[in-house]
Amino acid sequence: MAVRRSSTLLDERSLFAEYPFLAGAESLLGGESVSVRGLLSDEAYARARSIGRARVLAAADDPRATKDVEELAGAEPDVRYLSFLFAQILLAAAPSPAALRRWAVAEAKRTHGRLRDVPVDELVEVARRLGFAMEEAGPERVQTSLVDYLRLATPIREADFRLSRQDVAHGRVLVGRGRGARLLQEAVRLRLGVPVPLASDVSALVREQEAELFASVAERMPLPVARTSGPVGAIRATRFPPCIRKMQRTLEAGENLSHSGRFALASFLHRVGADFETIVDAYRGAPDFDESVTRYQVEHITHHRGGVGYEPPECDTLRSHGLCFREGDPTAPLPVDRQSDPLCHESRLRHPLQYYRLKGGTVVDRSDGDDGPASSPSGAAPDTSRSPARARSTGPR
Repeated sequence: MAVRRSSTLLDERSLFAEYPFLAGAESLLGGESVSVRGLLSDEAYARARSIGRARVLAAADDPRATKDVEELAGAEPDVRYLSFLFAQILLAAAPSPAALRRWAVAEAKRTHGRLRDVPVDELVEVARRLGFAMEEAGPERVQTSLVDYLRLATPIREADFRLSRQDVAHGRVLVGRGRGARLLQEAVRLRLGVPVPLASDVSALVREQEAELFASVAERMPLPVARTSGPVGAIRATRFPPCIRKMQRTLEAGENLSHSGRFALASFLHRVGADFETIVDAYRGAPDFDESVTRYQVEHITHHRGGVGYEPPECDTLRSHGLCFREGDPTAPLPVDRQSDPLCHESRLRHPLQYYRLKGGTVVDRSDGDDGPASSPSGAAPDTSRSPARARSTGPR
């Protein structure tokens, strides 16, 4: 059934209530001055704090925002705005940045759910207030600058958002209103993914007062844990190659990992002996983590060809996807991860599993589907032609 869209733009108060992240939303308070400490402790703001907690927990449970936050429905615009501010303060002080990124995704998806069905002029107005020059370009179409399009579309993994598939003219990209709403979802995610600045004493106060909430969030989205599994013994995560360690850090930080990276990580963990639950756990920090989707995809990767599983991509393939970090990762917290890795530069090194073997780790040989230990000598490069039952790398050569 077609959605009937009103041609009337929301009044400013209603606009800010729906989009509290827009500049000027503080006008909902009618000039009232609310301090951070007041919002944290004043009884007058107890309802706003309660709804703010509900927003954070809803995101931890459901980053895809498939369910509405019930507490928001009957709240007045000023309370909705204060609940949003309180959620931002909570997540700026959270022990793990993954919680903030997950909330940013959920709030962005919730915004997208509205933007899909609003009149084009509301879509354009929200874009303008977010700092993006989006304009109406005919019935059910909008246009934006090439620079803005690339900034918003690059993190989107769907192939339909590649620039080569867009209508580009005179430095402007023309898209349908639905695609425009999806671009603004990314704009909201980017804005909300940046923590609000907090003084150290305020952060400490929030962590103390909201310890129970943070514990609940951690239970809902635990960080990846390597567990002993199968005949290979303990999984030696410190001996993983730089590329795999970078993938883990990306997810632990609540940042997006490309489809190629997600496939490489799951197939690698499968081959080093991680059990199914360990592999699923490795993705819980992803900003768009969905339990059922992740389990389905991990099962597909690990149960391919009767349990053989897909072969992890080779080093050349990882380099072609921008996933090789043999030169070091300058953003890594540990010095060892910021430095160039000599082993990765050796001419014999052609595969991440080979790296793990050379470092003393054991790789499961799943060629017969029994999950037994690898029979090849330590350091041998994975030879996909040795056994017809072993899955070859699916990435481009």
